[in-house]
Amino acid sequence: MNVTTEVEDLLRTLAPQVLGVLVRRNGGFDTCEDAVQEALLAAARQWPAEGVPANPTGWLITVAQRRLTEVWRSEAARRRREVTVFAAEVDDAEVSTEDDTLTLLTMCCHPSLTRMSQVALTLRAVGGLTTPEIARALLVPESTVGRRISRAKATIKAAGARFAPPPADEHDERVAAVLNVLYLIFNEGHTTSSGDALNRVELTAEAIRLTRQLHRRMPEDGEVAGLLALMLLTDARRPARTRPDGALVPLAEQDRTRWDQKAIAEGTELVTHALATAAIGPYQLQAAIAAVHDEATGPEDTDWTQILGLYELLTSAAPGPMVTLNRIVAVAMVRGPATALAELDKAEPALGGHYRVDAVRAHLLDLAGDPEAARVHYEQAARRTLSLPERQYLTAKAGR
Repeated sequence: MNVTTEVEDLLRTLAPQVLGVLVRRNGGFDTCEDAVQEALLAAARQWPAEGVPANPTGWLITVAQRRLTEVWRSEAARRRREVTVFAAEVDDAEVSTEDDTLTLLTMCCHPSLTRMSQVALTLRAVGGLTTPEIARALLVPESTVGRRISRAKATIKAAGARFAPPPADEHDERVAAVLNVLYLIFNEGHTTSSGDALNRVELTAEAIRLTRQLHRRMPEDGEVAGLLALMLLTDARRPARTRPDGALVPLAEQDRTRWDQKAIAEGTELVTHALATAAIGPYQLQAAIAAVHDEATGPEDTDWTQILGLYELLTSAAPGPMVTLNRIVAVAMVRGPATALAELDKAEPALGGHYRVDAVRAHLLDLAGDPEAARVHYEQAARRTLSLPERQYLTAKAGR
């Protein structure tokens, strides 16, 4: 790890702490977030050359607070504001504050925001990513990200959101929204919905980092632990998911010796503890399915009966198109492709015409011994996906 990477990691860790201090001190999430971004940019320029200061959090708070002071001084209506105290250096006592991660996450996932605005604002305010970094990660123009963030902050301000933990009667709903946003960020990084790359490691790494922070804040929450376990168990396979040329390698063909055993052990321990001590939820069930896959020494050793049972539970707890398709694949492995095809025929009208319906049908037809029909559906799926590695993989399957 080089100096620049170490600085970037440190800044992303400190970003929510600094923002929390400023918002509690001054109010005004929107102006404080802008000031923190400027402080982070200043640190990214100076620290690699000059070294990390002895009190990096205090340095960032001081710079961000001075930026706020400059903004206030420039506003005619606030020229008489007393700002001397805010320009002072920040000592160690002040930066030893409570953990603001959950408060910031729930604010960024405010119910008045669209889901994509929640994602962008979370990556910026809590993740510490710059607008260009978010644009690259989400494969959208910088101007689009900038507009989303600006609108999101204006919406939060108009909604009168306070910098405080959500009320008790909203806690579960707001935490569920946070988990969903972190799940979306991870999934977009794990299998990018469009573009040349299969993975976007900056997104999966950021989702794991933020979920770790949330788990430290809520260690007894079974679904927070389940989501972290799911991310670790899924990301553990990343080294074997692509060939040197970037081509996709399906699970059954992966070199399992390349899987990250440390991540698998951590994820398995997390989900095992959560299932034994907390109410069972969808993220725990998905993590349990991932653990069964990761524990198999080869595809032939996979306990598909157990996986099908977990998908039955997941279908009841959190039904959805991808859950339905994945369960049907498990049905094929346990009860045969003919049974699975019959279930896919019944389920298809409710699956929204997703390209993966064609991909799953092609896989089942291949298992059933109908390669010509399988080829047609592989080709249809390839034409409809926006991910180049997936398109290449599906085209190759059709060619076989």
